[in-house]
Amino acid sequence: MKKIFFSLIMLLAVTTVFPQKKNVTKARNLTLMETPDFKGAKEAILPALEDPSTATDPRTWHVAGLIGYKINEEYFKQMALGKDVDIVKKGEAVMESYHYFLKAYELDQNNFNKKGKRIKPKYEVDIKDKIKEYFEEKHNIFYYAATLFDEKKDYEGAMKAFETYLEIPELPFMKDYVTIDSTYLQVKYFNALAARNIDMWEKAIQIHEEIKDQGYETGNVYKLLYDEYVHLNDTVNFLRTLKEGVEKMPADPWFIQNLINYYLSENNIEESKVYINKAIEISPNEAVYYYIKAKIFEIEEDEENARLYYDKTLELDPNYADAYAGIGALIISKGENIWNDALYKSDREFELAKKQANEMFKLAIDYYVKASEISPEETLYKRNLRALYYRLDMSKELEEIEKELGY
Repeated sequence: MKKIFFSLIMLLAVTTVFPQKKNVTKARNLTLMETPDFKGAKEAILPALEDPSTATDPRTWHVAGLIGYKINEEYFKQMALGKDVDIVKKGEAVMESYHYFLKAYELDQNNFNKKGKRIKPKYEVDIKDKIKEYFEEKHNIFYYAATLFDEKKDYEGAMKAFETYLEIPELPFMKDYVTIDSTYLQVKYFNALAARNIDMWEKAIQIHEEIKDQGYETGNVYKLLYDEYVHLNDTVNFLRTLKEGVEKMPADPWFIQNLINYYLSENNIEESKVYINKAIEISPNEAVYYYIKAKIFEIEEDEENARLYYDKTLELDPNYADAYAGIGALIISKGENIWNDALYKSDREFELAKKQANEMFKLAIDYYVKASEISPEETLYKRNLRALYYRLDMSKELEEIEKELGY
């Protein structure tokens, strides 16, 4: 009786295992048909992934990965024929397949027979080849992540895809199996942008600090890093980032301007001078640096040196509109000083001062006109001209400038 009972149990176990193994075979066959039935293949494989009898078999997971691989392959064929393809669904098939392959690889490497002897891995090379394809062919994980980022604005989903791409060369069995090129840094860069878009500032900082000196979009990375530290009110690190930017990219005035603007906002004129002098020493032909130095002298009310450096700016760049406007402002300031000094003097002296001041204002007009010709879209120059025309009773010119301003 015991023998009969034991036999029944064994028979029951065999009949439970057998249908799931048949499901795995069925899923594989449906996938590899000339006209694949992916829906049927998925329906067949899902119970096998969960059933204890087949859930530890690397073949089960390899077939599950194969289904997604073949779905992706079909999408790619359509792309090659110039047909519209749902890149998101294509990418989802890749991502699902990739994770199934990882599980298959793990089980394949740790597969033992009943005697405890390790079974030689059967799927290792195939899995590595397919994951390599997912990594190196841009139409796979890369395009999927880019689509989520650019078109769908699904930044969280994009990050998952970007990070899947980035982890592949870090997998122990893939390290020497894939070729890393500039795309790898590009993906890191966009992964940080995705993090920024969902306010993951620390994550963005971590990535940008890692890639800032690796030769990809170096200037932009430093600028983004500065912005990220500003968001976190981390003055120490945003100043460090600006200073490194000045050292590494002296020809880019963005860094020196922001650094000086910070020191000026803190009334730290001396630090501003230190950095502008350093910038001029490094890049003596950059007009913008002389313009900034002129502005610093203007703040210090050293009009003589301010004019000197505005002139130097225009010597290096005759089309520097702000420098013309800066000279115009200096001239207006002189005219107003003459006017104000004469307010409490005799009528005769006041009239003489008024005449001198008006001559100064007329001179300033020429500089603002020049600035406006160079940068016609800048309304500030036009507003200053309007003020001068009004002050000098130049009605015709006033009417024309107001028309331009839309008054």
